[in-house]
Amino acid sequence: MTTSATGPSGPYGQPGPADAPPAYPGGPLDRFFRITERGSTYGREIRGGFATFFTMAYILVLNPIILGSTEDKFGTQLDGAQLVTATALVAAMMTLIMGVGGNLPLALAAGLGINAVVAFQIAPLMSWDDAMGLIVLEGLLICVLVMTGLREAIMHAIPQPLKQAISVGIGLFIAFIGFVDAGFVTRVPDAANSTIPVQLGTGSLTGWPMLVFCLGVLLTVVLLARKVRGAILISIVVTTIFAVIVNGIADVKSWGLTAPSMPDKPVAAPDFALLGDFDLFGSFGQVSVLTVVLLVFTLILSDFFDTMGTIVGVTAEAGLLDERGQVPGLGRVLLIDGAAAVVGGASSSSSATTYIESAAGVGEGARTGFANLITGGLFALALFLTPVLTMVPMQAASPALVAVGFLMMTQVKHIDWDRYELAVPAFLTIAVMPFTYSITNGIGAGFISYVAIKACLGKAREVHWLLWGTAALFLVYFAIDPLEQLLGVK
Repeated sequence: MTTSATGPSGPYGQPGPADAPPAYPGGPLDRFFRITERGSTYGREIRGGFATFFTMAYILVLNPIILGSTEDKFGTQLDGAQLVTATALVAAMMTLIMGVGGNLPLALAAGLGINAVVAFQIAPLMSWDDAMGLIVLEGLLICVLVMTGLREAIMHAIPQPLKQAISVGIGLFIAFIGFVDAGFVTRVPDAANSTIPVQLGTGSLTGWPMLVFCLGVLLTVVLLARKVRGAILISIVVTTIFAVIVNGIADVKSWGLTAPSMPDKPVAAPDFALLGDFDLFGSFGQVSVLTVVLLVFTLILSDFFDTMGTIVGVTAEAGLLDERGQVPGLGRVLLIDGAAAVVGGASSSSSATTYIESAAGVGEGARTGFANLITGGLFALALFLTPVLTMVPMQAASPALVAVGFLMMTQVKHIDWDRYELAVPAFLTIAVMPFTYSITNGIGAGFISYVAIKACLGKAREVHWLLWGTAALFLVYFAIDPLEQLLGVK
């Protein structure tokens, strides 16, 4: 090395140590991902990538079960093996893109809550192709909102308690789905002339599958209480092994959709048949334009707020917020997240979104997108493990839905229940979702009641015009039948 009047000089005339940026001992990858600059190491990033994968890998089981357990308007069900492939592929691809493009340790996969909207709210109204087309449309709209800056405007328009109530309501809805799918809760037959709409099992809990579910719930909540990393995935694996043993030694009449038996070949080529199986505007031929607008709005809401909260929360935990408390490269990150919704719909795996489980990787020291190379690579490996992933019975996977419902329910503590003008709409949002088996209905009830209460209290000016417009749309949505009769449409 030589020196000059301006200070030390490095090889090839580059700045020397006195005026150089931070050194990158890890080479080009270190420089690209700024690993050393952010106080991390390759070891921490690799551990973080593994931690994130194992805490969110449950989606490879749950997403196919949620989407594959219902029929569309025409009685068609999605194939479980194909859903595993689509789920793993989107998670791998979008996690890698977020790592390279956003350089943040944020992993993406099919969003819980959003897939419930698709399976139980949208698919019964149209074909799966049309439903996935709505997901693509939602993703494209989110990208437009990001590029125009409207995403933040809409964020500010909806009061925080209502955002939190939406998460809580979806959590209760998901937990209810878990209880129903496992057979823990069943519908009372109409012939019974009972005033009770649902009951415990068939009046009582019987059979080996129900024992598997109950033990799975107990194991999951114990692991969560002990703050074991990967609690949900561990519970699914252990409960599935127990179910396989039970299925081998006991006479079980039915497990439902999936019987827990070991596959002949644990490894198989992925089935990409669902890729590109969507119709962007087909939904308009199945339901009214108003219904399409409200369904897309519901999808955007479900995706919108969870994403913002997750991105800010994880990056804050990693100490990566700038001096103004903002996420570095937020525009790119939000655009990638919006693109993930498009890719998820185009692959029939439902909208993909950023996962709060990314915090597990941050806890292991991940600070850059390099961790995503590990997480995304593991999801890519899972593409070839479809036979293993599709052997999980509903009774082993449903405890995870109950657990996710609990985790989403914890948002309820942030709502100020003493302020009735906020608490009542929040309550209606939370209660109406599971009781009507509809996320859209819950959001609509919350928005309408919020606007109405504010207006009656003389605080109409406090309500953003976007919220007034949305409440009006929901009002028409709920009153569509009498309005059609009044206008002579029917």
